[in-house]
Amino acid sequence: MAPARLRIAARVERLPEAVAFVEEQADRFGLGPKKLFGLTLALEEAFVNICHHAFPSGEGEAELACDGVGEVFVLEVADTGTPFDLLALPIPDLTADVMERRIGGLGVYFIRTFSDSVSYHREEGRNILRMSFNRA
Repeated sequence: MAPARLRIAARVERLPEAVAFVEEQADRFGLGPKKLFGLTLALEEAFVNICHHAFPSGEGEAELACDGVGEVFVLEVADTGTPFDLLALPIPDLTADVMERRIGGLGVYFIRTFSDSVSYHREEGRNILRMSFNRA
């Protein structure tokens, strides 16, 4: 599978386009339905996070890159927004009462839970979140 890329405005209303692109690539790769569900949820969380937080002074773009490497489907979500390592956030306390929990943090939890591996790095002024999903 050759890498596929999509540059897209970082606006929440563009989420369906981002999801359709990634789902098409994952389908070509042969990712199963359960993995596809997790991939889609992780993408939604990462993309919406960029839309809401990466560009506080205006609009920006996100770049989605999909690739199949052996038995692993890889999705990279990149932006040139404010540096932010979402993986540095603490894991939310899932045992606390819902009414007493801090708002936020569940999206990152979902990304960590549904990805088989996930990493973040900052390179050449870009935030790059890399999520991998095993075919099986």
